Amino acid sequence: MKLSKALPAMLAAVAGMLMLASCESEAQGPVPSTGDKGALTIEFDNIVGDKNLVLGGGASTNGVGEDFVVTKFNYFVSNIKLVRADGTSYVVPQDSSYFLVMENKKESQFVRLKNVPVGTYTGLEFMLGVDSTRNTMPIEKRTGVLDPGDSMMEDGMYWAWNSGYIFLKMEGTSSKGNPVNGKFYYHIGLFGGYSTRTVNNTRIVKLGFGELKADVTTSKTPEVHLFADVQKVFKGPGNNLSIGKYQSVMGQQPEVAAQVADNYAQMFSVDHIH
Repeated sequence: MKLSKALPAMLAAVAGMLMLASCESEAQGPVPSTGDKGALTIEFDNIVGDKNLVLGGGASTNGVGEDFVVTKFNYFVSNIKLVRADGTSYVVPQDSSYFLVMENKKESQFVRLKNVPVGTYTGLEFMLGVDSTRNTMPIEKRTGVLDPGDSMMEDGMYWAWNSGYIFLKMEGTSSKGNPVNGKFYYHIGLFGGYSTRTVNNTRIVKLGFGELKADVTTSKTPEVHLFADVQKVFKGPGNNLSIGKYQSVMGQQPEVAAQVADNYAQMFSVDHIH
């Protein structure tokens, strides 16, 4: 008799505990599912100071007051890493982490990363250049933009004589350029050497998003809009390059090429995320 009277009270207590647990669970939000993937796009928008880069367009002025017009602007981006607020990161698999950005090919300026773990990202890192592993890998294993076949050779982003990729290629004209044709050439490569040691002109670029965030969900693909400022290839911290003094910078001038590499590592900035 006593047990039957106590039973309703016990059931009510259990129901109250279940309701409390449910409220607490709702207050904390749903537990995120594991393994969900989305996508993220990085746009590389090339500019000259505060203007959009137009190949063969109007003249600009570098850090030492020399006029210049850019006619070609290409660079390799690789080894991309997306950084979360807690300091952890998602590293894009290497086989899917090599891109050739070309000013004359608009589609190449949009790097779409697939299979990105769902989450909030607050920064990114990448290498400007191609690492030694890929530079020394058997050619038949280098595919996509790293294929040094006809398409690559057509745009000249690979030194067959040195078995290495050109990380950044900037060409143009200037009144301080070559006396015969007014041209200048900056072809920067060298990854540390295959059989002979060289300088290493790969550079790691680290960019925080500040107050911005990139929220990757299964249905939402954020786009991180970056600026790449051509003027900063000439002008870096304590390092202004003169076209009149260096009309052609390639592998034969390793010290100057390293200065250009130090400069181009600083040319990127985050504009917005949408």
